Amino acid sequence: MYSGLYTVHTEPCILRYNQDRALLLHLASDVTEAWLPEILFSSPLSHPGPASPGPGACPVYPPLMAPPANMFDNVPGYEGTVPGGGGFLPPPMPMEPVAPPQPGPEPPDWSISALEENVAREAFKRFASSHCCYSDAPATEGVITSMEPFNTYRYRLETFTESRSTEWAHKPYEGEPADFYTQPAPRPWEVQATPPELFNNHTEKIRVPYTSSIKECHTCHAAGTEPCSECHGSGHKSCWVCNGAGVKDGVNCNHCRGTGKDRCSRCDGRGRKECQTCKGKRQLLTYIELKVEWKNNVEDHVVEQNPSLKIDDLRSVTGKELFKNSQYLVYPLLGFPNPAVSQASERLVREHQTNYAQNSRILQQRQTVELIPVTKVNYKWKDNTHVYYVYGNEQKVRADDYPATCCCVIL
Repeated sequence: MYSGLYTVHTEPCILRYNQDRALLLHLASDVTEAWLPEILFSSPLSHPGPASPGPGACPVYPPLMAPPANMFDNVPGYEGTVPGGGGFLPPPMPMEPVAPPQPGPEPPDWSISALEENVAREAFKRFASSHCCYSDAPATEGVITSMEPFNTYRYRLETFTESRSTEWAHKPYEGEPADFYTQPAPRPWEVQATPPELFNNHTEKIRVPYTSSIKECHTCHAAGTEPCSECHGSGHKSCWVCNGAGVKDGVNCNHCRGTGKDRCSRCDGRGRKECQTCKGKRQLLTYIELKVEWKNNVEDHVVEQNPSLKIDDLRSVTGKELFKNSQYLVYPLLGFPNPAVSQASERLVREHQTNYAQNSRILQQRQTVELIPVTKVNYKWKDNTHVYYVYGNEQKVRADDYPATCCCVIL
C-alpha cells in the first residue's frame, strides 16, 4: 500500500535501496508506528510513488536519510578506519615511472676569506663586555700572536613530504547534508588538497565526501542535555557556609536558610547542562576525517674540525652558503673536497628516500652545504698565552680560559 506520508509495503518482501546496498526487512504483519525510527522510508515530496515493479518483484524505495553510523566500516578504501585514527596510509604507486635523480650543477669555489686580525679583536671585546664579571683588559691589552682557520662544513638535507591518515570523527549536526553512499567515496589519496609552499610545515583536516551520516548523540541519548557533573544532577550542593548542616553557631544558617543546600551555579539549579558532545543539537554528523600533513624533514651533518668547539655551538650560527640544489629527488653530493661531506650526503639521501617513501609521498628534496668560519686565535696577556675562538657569520666567541674574571656579589 502507499500512504500519504510514507511509502510502506506490508506484504512480505525485501526492501532494496541505494544500488545494491540492501537492508533486509521481513514484514510479517502490518507496520506499526514503533517501526518507523528503524526503517528508512521515502517521503512523497521527493518520491511521488513506488517504482513500477515487475511481476512478483518488490517495489524499490530510496531511504529518507543516511544509513546509521554502524555501517561506516563498509566504506571501500577506508577499511580499518577507527575513531582516534591510525597510522599513515601509504601512497599509491605512481602511474608513470619516476625519473631517477639528476646530478646537480657543478659546485662553485669552496673557499672562504680568512678572518682579519682587527675583526677578531673587536669580536673579543664584544664578548668581554657582554659578561658582567669579565674585565676587558685581556681583550684590549692582549696581543694576538697567531690565527689558525678551522673552517667547518655543514651539510643539510631537507625532504618535503605529504602524509595522509584517516579517522572517524563527529560534530554537532547543524543541517549539513548527509551524503553517505550517495556516490562512492574518493580514496584517501584521491581527495584534493592544496599543499603549502615547499619546505613549509602545514596540517589540514578535510571531511571526506560521501561519508557523512546523521545519528543520535551517544552521550545524551538525543536529549540535548546531560547531568551536571558538579552537583551530580541534583541541582544543589552542600552549603559552603554551614557545610551542609543547616546550622551555624547554634542557629539556622542565614545563607541556606537552614536547608543545608546551596544552588548549583554550574547548572543554575537545573541539575542538567548542555551536552558537550552535541552542543544541545541532539544529533551528530558522523564522517570520515582525512588528515593531510605536509612536513619538512631536516637533518644536518657537521664535519667537526676542532674538538674545542661543540656541534651545539655551531648550530646557533650561520655560515657561507656554498651550494644549494633542489629537485624532486636529489643526487648525492659527490666529489666534495672533504670526503666526510660526500659520505654524509650519500648516507642521508639513501636513508631519506628509503624511510619517507614508505608511508608518505616525497614532493621535493633540497640539499645545502655551508662553510662555517671558525678561527682559533692565540694571544698573549701578562706574559701568559691564551686562546679563544671566533665562529660563524655572527662572529661569536668562545673563551673557556678567560684570564680576568671576578666573583660578582649582588646585594
